[in-house]
Amino acid sequence: MNSHYLQHVSFEGLGSIEHWLEAAGYGISRTQFFDSASLPEPDEVDLLIVMGGPMSVNDEEEFPWLVREKRFILDVIEAGKSVLGVCLGAQLIASTLGARVYKNAVKEIGWFPVRGIPSADKTIFNFPLSAEVFHWHGETFDLPSGAIRIAASEGCENQAFQFGRSVIGLQFHLETTPDSARELVKNCRNELLPSEYIQTEAEILAAPREKYRAINDLMNKVLSFLRDSNG
Repeated sequence: MNSHYLQHVSFEGLGSIEHWLEAAGYGISRTQFFDSASLPEPDEVDLLIVMGGPMSVNDEEEFPWLVREKRFILDVIEAGKSVLGVCLGAQLIASTLGARVYKNAVKEIGWFPVRGIPSADKTIFNFPLSAEVFHWHGETFDLPSGAIRIAASEGCENQAFQFGRSVIGLQFHLETTPDSARELVKNCRNELLPSEYIQTEAEILAAPREKYRAINDLMNKVLSFLRDSNG
């Protein structure tokens, strides 16, 4: 099985996802748009992972590779492959599926809860009724036509969605590790302005390892669900 991930900035890599891919026996390839925009053929990919980044999906003039990236994501979705989007990645999937992406009423940065929206349908991923997860985003999206909201929060209605059986978009970061959190703070600390849903640098980095283990375990469940969706 082959996985491919799309990386937009050097400091937002796979995080804990890499360990799951290796343990599950996936080959791992990547496109780093900050370095090279070479993309594989959609039929070469069994699992596509679209990572985060500080840019907007609407910044096509500044980042012209966004046009090719959106086309590639759509091609992979239409090929029936499994796709996971994280933060910017979720927004890119939403945009690719025709939904609007725009500034959220508030920025969410730090550790805040989301609530899962239960479904009796076994083909829909069920998040816990409440989970404290890591956020770093200022934009949101409308729910794409045909998609199902699977998580929400007080600060952002569309925290996660599922499209079909094998496409999931997460506004929040379940892949975050202590190292990747430090990298985000180091590169984006200018965004840490006092606000209801923005924690301080000290609050973010004081999170115990148990919090990271909990979100990484939840990411493993999402990835296992997507793997099995095309099994």
